[in-house]
Amino acid sequence: MNQNAAIVKTLPDAQTVTSVQHWTDRLFSFRVTRPQSLRFRSGEFVMIGLLDERGKPIMRAYSIASPNWDEELEFYSIKVPDGPLTSRLQHIQPGDQIILRPKPVGTLVLDALLPGKRIWFLATGTGIAPFASLMRDPETYERYEQVIMMHTCREQAELEYGRQLVESLKDDPLIGEMVGDKLLYYPTTTRETSDRMGRITDNLSSGKVFEDLGVPKMNLEEDRAMVCGSLQFNLDVKTVLESFGLREGANSEPLQYVVEKAFVGDGI
Repeated sequence: MNQNAAIVKTLPDAQTVTSVQHWTDRLFSFRVTRPQSLRFRSGEFVMIGLLDERGKPIMRAYSIASPNWDEELEFYSIKVPDGPLTSRLQHIQPGDQIILRPKPVGTLVLDALLPGKRIWFLATGTGIAPFASLMRDPETYERYEQVIMMHTCREQAELEYGRQLVESLKDDPLIGEMVGDKLLYYPTTTRETSDRMGRITDNLSSGKVFEDLGVPKMNLEEDRAMVCGSLQFNLDVKTVLESFGLREGANSEPLQYVVEKAFVGDGI
């Protein structure tokens, strides 16, 4: 790692790791310095990476988990033992360097949706990263009366990153007053027994989440949604959202829901 770090320092896109937190044996988050020139919309992603043994960059798309006003950049990642990138990335330490290409893109941005009353953030695993950014953005609460974060993982420990973030928001000095009671958090597990269980698709289709949260059934006029997870999860959720009448939008054509297609999966 130290040898790689020494090499990366000579690259124009190098950024310095400022902190690392390991949440489980499969999940970790880290923060890095932010290029002064970098401007991004909350919910977008950038390419980050490290050098391999030959000195060639291994780059992958990562959603920026920090909001657009943050002085640093935060990322949330899985660990894949034989993954080309995460097998290396999981060992980074403060002071190490990573490569960060400062060209943010993505579909999970507020401007890609038509105005509405409620916004649903639907994520599995590390798919919560772009919503970690959007939940900390004042504009989210200016645009919507209710912000609903549905996050599903296999075990409770895998929900901890999101849980701690959500719980900290009401006391946040910048946006705490804006968040107030607007943010509704709905974490579920699929393997380990917990207070709330089940897949996001099942809890939406059955109406259980609407009943539990005391909100109306999802509808075309009031509800907007963003989706981030595995390819299969994205496809399954799209089917459910469209059963409620919602249509998929994009930056160029805002509609009722958007899906992030560049989500980093288990092979990274």
